[in-house]
Amino acid sequence: MAQQDAPAHYVEYFPKFIKKGIEAELLDNRLGQFDLKQLSDALVPERDLQFGYLGLQTLYDRYFLHIRDIRIEMPQAFYMRVAMGLALNEIDREARAIEFYNLLSTFDFMSSTPTLFNSGTLRSQLSSCYLTTVADDLEGIYEAIKENALLAKYAGGLGNDWTPVRSLGAHIKGTNGKSQGVVPFLKVVNDTAVAVNQGGKRKGAVCAYLETWHMDIEEFLDLRKNTGDDRRRTHDMNTANWIPDLFMKRVMEKGEWTLFSPSDTPDLHDKFGRAFEEAYIGYEAKAARAEIRLFKKVQALDLWRKMLSMLFETGHPWITFKDPCNIRSPQQHVGVVHSSNLCTEITLNTNEAEIAVCNLGSVNLPAHMKDGILDQVKLQKTIRTAMRMLDNVIDINYYAVKKARDSNLRHRPVGLGIMGFQDCLHMMRIPYASMGAVEFADRSMEAVCYYAYLASSELAQERGRYSSYRGSLWDRGILPQDSLKLLAEERGGYLETDTSETMDWSVLRARIKEHGMRNSNCVAIAPTATISNIIGVAACIEPTYQNLYVKSNLSGEFTEINEYLVRDLKARGLWDEVMISDLKYFDGSLAKIDRIPQELRDIYATAFEVEPSWLVEAASRRQKWIDQAQSLNIYMAGASGKKLDETYKLAWLRGLKTTYYLRTIGATHTEKSTSRTGALNAVSADGGLSGGMSAGGFAALRTDADDVAGPSCVLRPGDPGFEECEACQ
Repeated sequence: MAQQDAPAHYVEYFPKFIKKGIEAELLDNRLGQFDLKQLSDALVPERDLQFGYLGLQTLYDRYFLHIRDIRIEMPQAFYMRVAMGLALNEIDREARAIEFYNLLSTFDFMSSTPTLFNSGTLRSQLSSCYLTTVADDLEGIYEAIKENALLAKYAGGLGNDWTPVRSLGAHIKGTNGKSQGVVPFLKVVNDTAVAVNQGGKRKGAVCAYLETWHMDIEEFLDLRKNTGDDRRRTHDMNTANWIPDLFMKRVMEKGEWTLFSPSDTPDLHDKFGRAFEEAYIGYEAKAARAEIRLFKKVQALDLWRKMLSMLFETGHPWITFKDPCNIRSPQQHVGVVHSSNLCTEITLNTNEAEIAVCNLGSVNLPAHMKDGILDQVKLQKTIRTAMRMLDNVIDINYYAVKKARDSNLRHRPVGLGIMGFQDCLHMMRIPYASMGAVEFADRSMEAVCYYAYLASSELAQERGRYSSYRGSLWDRGILPQDSLKLLAEERGGYLETDTSETMDWSVLRARIKEHGMRNSNCVAIAPTATISNIIGVAACIEPTYQNLYVKSNLSGEFTEINEYLVRDLKARGLWDEVMISDLKYFDGSLAKIDRIPQELRDIYATAFEVEPSWLVEAASRRQKWIDQAQSLNIYMAGASGKKLDETYKLAWLRGLKTTYYLRTIGATHTEKSTSRTGALNAVSADGGLSGGMSAGGFAALRTDADDVAGPSCVLRPGDPGFEECEACQ
């Protein structure tokens, strides 16, 4: 089919596609009730040409509807199908579907993977993330595991709070025996995630969270080790430390730390801030008086070192902070945040009766740049429509578990994020490792959050407030940036954050006071591993991984090259066969290519060439505005115990709520395999890719780090675990 024939073909094809999808019991019957002629006429076939090879191949392999592996969906029909599914409950369905379609098909905004998979289908599970709290009894534990399976079946990523479950050696009244603790049950959770693989579309994915005072914390740290008793190891699931501020204070002050079983200290789970501190110190006094028999004293610094060592050695457990998640939560009046999700950006309340749900989507930030600055008018328009789409998900969504439905309809949280942060810096010619980048992180996130909260307030005026609004921080006139003061007061120091603002927040405050909010939470920055591939921008807030590399996912292996760099090298007459050879030899790094000017080396510094403190500083500026959290990977070359200690303490001092993967390589000890590096020869001197696919391309990496036990956790595209964040977006 010639491109000039595409418009007529789409007009003829689209109604037939909808009919065929309904007959095959793939699509919701209600899609056939739309004015399909009007929607067909609204399709823009030329937008098919926006895709890169990787993006289109990913859609074809994993997103387009098929009947026995024969694809029946074309790109623009795909976006319209998703838009129709999100407009089912709208009064003017066709107009809204076209509005949503235009946002998706221009790549200005992209819904998360579960929404793209399932919108408009018979089983419309559109949500990305589920958070659960596990009860401390056998029935509750296995109910939680069953809920994991049901939620994972239709493409949800899971975060489980295991802190209430009594520890190893704790008394069990019903049998007069002793508990085996948390770990054996986590092995079952691990195997359930492997067994329930989301219909073959991608791996089931779950993260277990445990608070740092739990008696089983030391064994929890070892779960991902490749040595030891394999019955007490979980090689396929993620783990995260849920760390109270008091522990970090004890680390800073080189104090002692006491481990308890939650069966002896049941209220610690629900307390945070000063209330937690008082209760915890009270339990330590009880232990000193022998009123609590099961406890263990450790040096806080020793436990912290082991946490960082395991993070370095195995990539887990991730470092997340309980108190900023709770003290800054708009919903602290109705519950406690007990964990984050699979990708550490969702911070919502959970309990035995409520499973938290979050619906995600991301703004394509570089699509909103105009003449080197952020186009605020376009950004506001995009976010207004995007927030409507996310709010619609809540009512249309299929809920496999009643507790999830009840919670989501009560609080109506959503998670609007961003992607392409690095692309924007390239457009502005600002190095990631600079105050300019930190400032852009601050100002861009201020704008995104302002317009997201404004859009939610506008939806509240139209549709009504969410039902648990009364008593929330929103209701009390406390916006996310204001809650930094609450965190400083509760911590009593140990908080060093920037509080500058540039927009007129008084207007928004007045609007929220009058109309309230439609959504308890509005903003969360998820990883965007797959949707950023589809539209061809850098994932979420990540720095450039490498300027030239092979990206591996379930669709295959694709040679990727930084097009901004190619453009700059061509403009300076530096793009030739020698340059391509140099880039291949140095794995896309410019640092040792002498003929490239220093200015370009700074702008195109790759993730491991950027000091991790810059990532933390930029994240701190964003966190100021965000009512949930952000998925922040830490990249570290030449990791050492000292560097890990400094980086994660800085993250806590700067008020971060969570961190995600630690990715490390050795600073000096790098072994190269020429056969693998040579596999990148699909790159041609005109800057294009011949075929777009390659079988390898990464140098083998080895780290010799001081102060930290074990080998480096090197996570790269194609490595196990690299795309677990797909379960979010």
